[in-house]
Amino acid sequence: MKLRERVIKRALDVAVSATGLALTAPVIAGTGLVVWATMGRPVLFRQRRPGHRGEPFELIKFRTMRITARDSVANDGVRLTAVGRLLRASSLDELPTLWNTLRGDMSLVGPRPLLMQYLDRYSPEQFRRHDVKPGITGWAQINGRNAINWDEKFSLDVWYVDHQSLALDLEILFKTATKVVQREGISHPGQATMAEFMGNDGDGHRDDEEEG
Repeated sequence: MKLRERVIKRALDVAVSATGLALTAPVIAGTGLVVWATMGRPVLFRQRRPGHRGEPFELIKFRTMRITARDSVANDGVRLTAVGRLLRASSLDELPTLWNTLRGDMSLVGPRPLLMQYLDRYSPEQFRRHDVKPGITGWAQINGRNAINWDEKFSLDVWYVDHQSLALDLEILFKTATKVVQREGISHPGQATMAEFMGNDGDGHRDDEEEG
C-alpha cells in the first residue's frame, strides 16, 4: 500500500471508529449493563495481543464467558453464556475494539490479532501477517472466519498483506456487514470458538479465549 493510501486508511480508521463509538454509545452502555447483570464484573475482556510487527497491545472486548476454573476441553462451551453467544453472533462483543482502532493499535481491516504465545509458533511466512496492523475484520473473516482451519486462515491473512488496497478494504467492510447479518463462521466445528494453534506440527487444543 502506497503512503497516500496508508494516510487515507488511517484517516478512515479514525473517522469510522470515532463516529461508530459516538453512534453506538447507547448500545455499548446497554450491552455493558447486560454483561454486568448476567456475568458480573469485569464487564470488559482485556488481553495482550500482538499488533504491528508483533508488538503487544491490550485488546478490549465485552466479556462473553463466565470466569471459572478450566480443566477440560469442553470448558469453553460451558463457560460461554447464552448472552455471550448472542453477543458473538451479533458481533456486539467487538464494539469496544473501536477504541483500539481509534488509538491506532488496530485498523478496521487487517488480520485478526491472535494470542501472544502464537508468535513463536508461526512459520516465517505465517509471521508476515504481522507486517500490517491487526484488524477488527479481515480477508479471512469474510472467507470462513472460525469455520476454516489455521493453514487456510493464515494463507488468507498473508494474501491480504500482499494485496492490500483501499478498494479491497472497502470490499471487506461491505462483505463483513453481510456476514454479521448471516452469522456465518462464528465457531469452528466441534469448538465453542477456535482450537488453539499449536504450531505447524502440533494438534489443535482449546484456546485461552475467543479468537474473533
